[in-house]
Amino acid sequence: MTVTPLSDGAAAPSLADRLRSILFALLFYPVTVAIVILYLPLLLLPTRWSQPLCYSWIRLFLGMSRAVLGVRYRVSVDPEAAAAIAEGPVIYASKHQSMWETLAFNELLGRPAFVLKRELERIPLFGLYLKTFGMVAVDRAAGASALKGMVRQAAEQTALGRSIVIYPQGTRVAPGDHKPYLPGVAALYQKLDAPVVPVTLDSGRYWPRRTLVKRAGVIEVRLLAPIPPGLDRKTFLRTLEERIESACG
Repeated sequence: MTVTPLSDGAAAPSLADRLRSILFALLFYPVTVAIVILYLPLLLLPTRWSQPLCYSWIRLFLGMSRAVLGVRYRVSVDPEAAAAIAEGPVIYASKHQSMWETLAFNELLGRPAFVLKRELERIPLFGLYLKTFGMVAVDRAAGASALKGMVRQAAEQTALGRSIVIYPQGTRVAPGDHKPYLPGVAALYQKLDAPVVPVTLDSGRYWPRRTLVKRAGVIEVRLLAPIPPGLDRKTFLRTLEERIESACG
């Protein structure tokens, strides 16, 4: 069978990919709705009891992605990044290409706090979980005060020993496309006095945006050498962008 390469270098979805994607949708999404409803009483418990059960949904997602879709992952960690992560909270500044990392990073990065748009907390039922588990919600319509609120919430989470995940481009960006790096990540870098670990991935090759069809393959996640505190804003943003984009090839 001949396959047609896409612009990102991956092959077009095969018939098997399409069938697996349909099966995944029929299994995962109804199960997710059931879990969201059944786990609601857990939100009344202390988070140290409720979190392990709720995070089991993430493991279900990863397991079904592997078993049904054939989507696996491989993580490589720079030694300096590993040392920084072991010493305390860090800021993960990551590429964002698909829904996959918004779920998988909970497991791969030690249950961090995500910077996300406040509208997600307004999703019925699901938003309750986001509020309970201490995410950093940003009201993008609030202008300059949004950055102050983001920094304050992030500082509260790092004080609890949690790392922060932020997508510095602010949205999903397809492989091969480019969008500017926004000032939010620089605000966290300057105010939290924590190292920033750049993260690259290629999830968009296998879990594309705006389609239910996934492609089997191995998502590569790379945690690069950290950027230590102390750089000025302009130098930091340039260093972050150069480090991530050059690693993406």
